[in-house]
Amino acid sequence: MKTILNVIWLILCGFWMFLGYLLAGVLLCITIIGIPFGLAAFRIGLYALWPFGHTVVDRRDAGAPSCVGNVLWLILAGWWLALGHITTGIALCLTIIGIPLGIANFKLIPVSLLPLGKEIVPTDQAYAAYGYNVR
Repeated sequence: MKTILNVIWLILCGFWMFLGYLLAGVLLCITIIGIPFGLAAFRIGLYALWPFGHTVVDRRDAGAPSCVGNVLWLILAGWWLALGHITTGIALCLTIIGIPLGIANFKLIPVSLLPLGKEIVPTDQAYAAYGYNVR
């Protein structure tokens, strides 16, 4: 089921959101100071390309620098990318088939706004870390 949802996602909005993150990452990597933000954009872009089967978890070792970085990210690129997720999420929710994809798009908004201090892991790994049985 994950593969079917990912393929439909890729066709309807995943590729375009990936291009948005790719553009943001390239623009942020132009300066030396922006390289960590550009790498975060590339990481989230890959997640936006193929999201089903992965989840976002908080990194326990993230501290004050990630908080400061998130504020800068929010100003530089985060709100533009979140606006893209809101727009495509609303468009996908206009059809019955697109509702699960629209909801998935809305779930990407928090990580697009504040990506530093987060880690993208396979869903199986996240469930195993918290003691849940996956099958």
